[in-house]
Amino acid sequence: MSVPPPNWASSTDVAWPSGPPTDAVAEMLRTLELTVTRKLDGFLHGQHQGITPGQGSEIGESRMYQVGDDVRRIDWNVTARTRELFVRDQIADRDLEGWLVVDVSAPMRFSTSGPQKASLALGAAAAVGFLTARNQNRLGAVLVAGPELRTFPPRPGRAQVRAILHAISMPPDSAGRGRADLGAAVRRVGAVSKRRGFVTVISDFLSPQTDPANADAGWQRPLGTMALRNDALCIEVVDPRELDIPAVGYVALADPATGRVREVQMTAALQHRYREAAAQQRVAIRDAIRRAGSDHLLLSTDQDWIGSLIQHVRRRKVQVAGVGGGLRR
Repeated sequence: MSVPPPNWASSTDVAWPSGPPTDAVAEMLRTLELTVTRKLDGFLHGQHQGITPGQGSEIGESRMYQVGDDVRRIDWNVTARTRELFVRDQIADRDLEGWLVVDVSAPMRFSTSGPQKASLALGAAAAVGFLTARNQNRLGAVLVAGPELRTFPPRPGRAQVRAILHAISMPPDSAGRGRADLGAAVRRVGAVSKRRGFVTVISDFLSPQTDPANADAGWQRPLGTMALRNDALCIEVVDPRELDIPAVGYVALADPATGRVREVQMTAALQHRYREAAAQQRVAIRDAIRRAGSDHLLLSTDQDWIGSLIQHVRRRKVQVAGVGGGLRR
């Protein structure tokens, strides 16, 4: 049985938090900052880059080609003069511009086995934010609550990170207002950012990837366009119950984004079909992110999110180092 959604859309516009954070929120942010700094600081790949290692954009010296070097960095002028294959190194940027795109919509306030997905999103945003704030790198953010966006222009310093985290930790009520418009949020970053940098998108990515009726809708195409000139990392946040629902008989399933409720009888056969469909959906999300040219990191509410971040940074170190001493994306 399908129940129509309540008329939440007729309520007043969503209100983002304003003024200083409450004592409880301020204490939570301080604890989160200490946790991130203590556990992640030693796993950085350098003093002048963020959590997504890149090659930088400043041109450096030319050198002989080595196995594993990126062919896109071949210096054709030097190669033509010397008749030997040369590549041009790039110097890591010392002043980075980082962006956070964080989904704070109603479906992120979900959990069955641990912290809410929103809590993992807050922790991931804190990790990226505080590591970016080192050496006065600038950080901006676009927060998306259903169709509503809030933009923080890029600024340096930990005060900027705390302001962004405050807004993430106290999102407006977007229940029933529709799915997160991640595509619009990513396009906002492209419109506002003035220089090459890195962008971290944190969401469950359950909003539509593409729309056959509208090529500009969905998040896959804007993500691919943004990743052409920025290092991109997509952090997908999931809860185990989204991947498997036990056969417990009649249950009421609610969609926080639309408010629609559907009653179903969860049998063993339906559980099997649901598990397969959920797995296929997650594979499709992962593949779409990678096709867009972005790194992909999966965080689950029943796992250690800090450990997952550390593993990602270690893996990226190896990928950037490449083989034979060359840099490789």
